[in-house]
Amino acid sequence: METQTATQVTPSKIMQIGTGFMASKTLLTAVNMELFTQLAKGPLSGLDIKIKLGLHERSLYDFLDTPVALGFLSRSGIKQSSVYSNSEDSDLFLDKNKPSYIGGLLEMANNRLYPFWNDLEEGLKTGKPQNEVKNSGEDFFGELYADEARLREFIHAMGGVQLGNFIAFSQKFDFSNYSTHSDIGGSGGNLSIHIAKNNPHMNCISVDLPPVCPIAEENIKMMGLESQVSAQARDFFKDEFPKSDIITMGNILHGWGTEDKKMLIKKAYDALPLGGAFVVIENIIDNDRSKNAFGLMISLNMMIETPAGFDFTSDDFNGWAKEIGFSETSLMPLTGPASAITAIK
Repeated sequence: METQTATQVTPSKIMQIGTGFMASKTLLTAVNMELFTQLAKGPLSGLDIKIKLGLHERSLYDFLDTPVALGFLSRSGIKQSSVYSNSEDSDLFLDKNKPSYIGGLLEMANNRLYPFWNDLEEGLKTGKPQNEVKNSGEDFFGELYADEARLREFIHAMGGVQLGNFIAFSQKFDFSNYSTHSDIGGSGGNLSIHIAKNNPHMNCISVDLPPVCPIAEENIKMMGLESQVSAQARDFFKDEFPKSDIITMGNILHGWGTEDKKMLIKKAYDALPLGGAFVVIENIIDNDRSKNAFGLMISLNMMIETPAGFDFTSDDFNGWAKEIGFSETSLMPLTGPASAITAIK
């Protein structure tokens, strides 16, 4: 008699994802309260942390032991005898005093995006942004660019988010046939800096709005790369792109609708010589739209944040690029869910 072994079906994955906001909010709160920055200075007891962060004794150890269970903290002892320290990745990426800090994105996720995502259903039904524009009529990024101190803090904090991708691209891409590069929407100049640092023959321009350029210039000077990298003030919607052998965009295209995407791709095409390369660094969604969950969720976030923005697959980009006139495209995986997609003129 043939027997069948039934595969046990459990709700564990459903529960893990369905309650995932609890883990997310615990981590985001710890980042926002600078727990990991405090612990980067040295291990602390639970009581020390209570005093430094101004916490109540109720749930103190639940709050501290949750990141232990999630792998963000290490601990010796238990409860009153406990001493906490950062895990290796927390110490590198969540300490505000390190250039590798990526907490700027997480701070924004905690302070802005987290409450906006509560209105995801409304956004899906209306197709309209669910951020400050909806709630108060204010444009967060417009206000940010008008406040030099906030803008400087934001750009420095966000600089570490793409650091791994920019380093990987600067080392993996073959720059041997090129000599000039422009990064459109270059922010603090980080991509141009790493391209120049890893490819001494390259001359790079970081292009962004006028309030951003002094920040990029400071970063360039700090790295001693003034002879290879410069910052140039341009509005990539109103102005033409600098003529360059390579033009890059990091997390720019996904903020715009299809027609604006194609307009920006056309500007890149017009600024490149024959054989020139246009490179887009984004969380490119897999063509089957079934694997890169982060890329898909970032696309949902574009719905929450922008009137028409969305993330895209390499097939999507290939179609737009060839419509504009590019001859071929290729995909280069970088770190995590991010990739660089290149179109050759």
